[in-house]
Amino acid sequence: MDLTAFTRTLVDIESITGNEERVGLFLQAELSRLGWEVKKIPVEAKRFNVYAFAPEEPRPAVVFSTHMDTVPPFISSSEDTTSIYGRGTCDAKGIIAAQIAAGERLRLEGIKVGLLFLVGEERDSQGARVANQQAPGARFLVNGEPTENRMALASKGTLRVEVVAKGKMAHSAYPELGESAIDKLVEALGRLRAMQLPVHPEIGPCTLNIGLIEGGRAPNVIPDHAKAELLYRLIGPADELRRQIAKTIEGLAHANFGLEIPFVRLRTIDGLPTMVAAFTTDIPTLTNWGEPMLIGPGSVHVAHTDREYVEKKQLRDAVDVYCSIAKQLV
Repeated sequence: MDLTAFTRTLVDIESITGNEERVGLFLQAELSRLGWEVKKIPVEAKRFNVYAFAPEEPRPAVVFSTHMDTVPPFISSSEDTTSIYGRGTCDAKGIIAAQIAAGERLRLEGIKVGLLFLVGEERDSQGARVANQQAPGARFLVNGEPTENRMALASKGTLRVEVVAKGKMAHSAYPELGESAIDKLVEALGRLRAMQLPVHPEIGPCTLNIGLIEGGRAPNVIPDHAKAELLYRLIGPADELRRQIAKTIEGLAHANFGLEIPFVRLRTIDGLPTMVAAFTTDIPTLTNWGEPMLIGPGSVHVAHTDREYVEKKQLRDAVDVYCSIAKQLV
């Protein structure tokens, strides 16, 4: 299997979240051609997960998994002597290629693993939630995300928060007749930025990103509505954080708590370097697929950028690493 060529083929199939059908059909066809038993797991409309296994082992002990979708915009592939460039090269189409190559090598050595490729990881893990209801009984899940081929000790969780402030409209020439929702929101966000967040000596800090701010009606109108969307990266349970957020902005705004993905600790393998993943993955939603591990080629620091890439050597090394992990686990 030509890892570079296969990765580039995958990258050149646009699969921004919600539009994964073509890459799923390609993987279904390629895996079937290689002799895998392939099952489509319907998710919604034309979207589906791909689950493949050796025909003689429908309940493999080890399953390699990652996602087929990418963030926008679509960026076609290119390469130089050391790296492959384009959307999804490290997050996570190069990982798909490495996991399939590892699965092929292991089959030749008599070790049967499963392959699970999911839709929707970049948005809401919808594919993982559906797949979790159809788990085959695997003992171990080796999830792929760009960790530079280091085993993750843990993966931070996320908490999405919408902060909403309300005011009273008035003519901007007479601000004393109104009540500015934007002023309230700005003060509330200042308080949240100053709020002390927890820090774990091994995992690192809980962090905050203010991602979106909107509000107001016109420059000459005192704004009656404003809101911001925030994302916290969790290093533990979120109950106390929720309480602290609500108390901090009390009297200025209120918080609507949205999607929460929990912080998870992960199994490691002796002899492999380790790291802490500050990002979230499908792992918390795949609880029925076995004890989880997290490792993959590429750096998350270039994922989601206009210069996303993966080093060819890291791809080749990832195949060896995945094979070694599977052999130790079984």
